[in-house]
Amino acid sequence: MRRFARLLAACLLTACAPRPGHQALHPSPVALSALRVAIEQRIAGVAGAQAGVWLQDLATGDTLALNATTAFHAASTMKVPVMIELFRRADAGTLRLDSAIVVRNTFASIVDGSPFTLDAGDDSDSSLYASAGKRVTLRELNERMITRSSNLATNAVIELLDARRVDATAHALGASTIQVRRGVEDTKAFNAGLNNTTSARDLGVLMAALAQNRAASPAACEAMRQVLRRQEFNDEIPAGLPPGTPVAHKTGWITATTHDAAIIYPPGRAPYVLVILTRAIADRAVAQRLMADISRDAWHAMTTP
Repeated sequence: MRRFARLLAACLLTACAPRPGHQALHPSPVALSALRVAIEQRIAGVAGAQAGVWLQDLATGDTLALNATTAFHAASTMKVPVMIELFRRADAGTLRLDSAIVVRNTFASIVDGSPFTLDAGDDSDSSLYASAGKRVTLRELNERMITRSSNLATNAVIELLDARRVDATAHALGASTIQVRRGVEDTKAFNAGLNNTTSARDLGVLMAALAQNRAASPAACEAMRQVLRRQEFNDEIPAGLPPGTPVAHKTGWITATTHDAAIIYPPGRAPYVLVILTRAIADRAVAQRLMADISRDAWHAMTTP
């Protein structure tokens, strides 16, 4: 924050002073320009790091975009459009969230239909594997998919929904280049380059649709936001926010890749969306510190009159 404050002060020296007693409710172009410089400098401080950033003030629509249309491996952020499709089906009455399906740890590769299984040791929610062969509600599977980033829950849900329909829904909501092709750990598909990809902008569009009740019905969007607020992995964007700040977000990580997409709720003003995608950072802790610092600077820009 001190880094951003110094940059903002330098910019303000060349800008017009505000009227006496006037306080801006939203960040000025000067503040956003200073924030952009601060983010660029922070990313440049991590050798070899690549990052995409999307910041949107949901009150004004103002955005800050940095490599925001660059495609990244989506990792577990693809679970956001899966959840949206699930709740839209519930809105349409074609399924019920409290209905149950049998959980099986066998899935078909999108390459040739050959079977593959998931390893509980590589899953951030290994406890669900004890339910293999048992019936689990879609509501619980979605909860685990988002809050614990369960791969087994994700594959069970996406198999039910069909990845192609998830992808089509995301595109219909304005995420124009996102690609949701498959579930998790389909090694044949990975080796063939058939991966789920996204950009910071595309995830930002989906998070804004959730925040503004456009992703599904208002009740469904509120339910999804509450699930996102129960996220159990909070070392990226939330780590840069004041303690107790409400934040609805979804993380994702694979080797040398760490992401977070969030709706942030400052007191006394409309929320804003912040998406940070990173890659080529081998140490996840380094990526997390980078993301927390960007989040801290963004908070300062968005909340300081």
